[in-house]
Amino acid sequence: MQKEIEERAGRRVSRGALYVTLDRLEEKGYVRSRPGASTAARGGRPRRYLAVSPAGIEALQGSRSMLRNLSTGLEGVLDER
Repeated sequence: MQKEIEERAGRRVSRGALYVTLDRLEEKGYVRSRPGASTAARGGRPRRYLAVSPAGIEALQGSRSMLRNLSTGLEGVLDER
């Protein structure tokens, strides 16, 4: 997940910042997590599996809609540059 975010954002993301963000999203009910089996390759630590909740999908749709509304009318300004 960290690698994917870094590639899409074009900048480095610390593992700590990622986990803090995921914890906050889970507290808000936007994602759900469950632990997986621990492995020796991970030093005995379990993997954490995540899923976006229906509330998370709704929040994403709302944010996307708001961004579209905010950007309406900027095409002329952005095209000039």
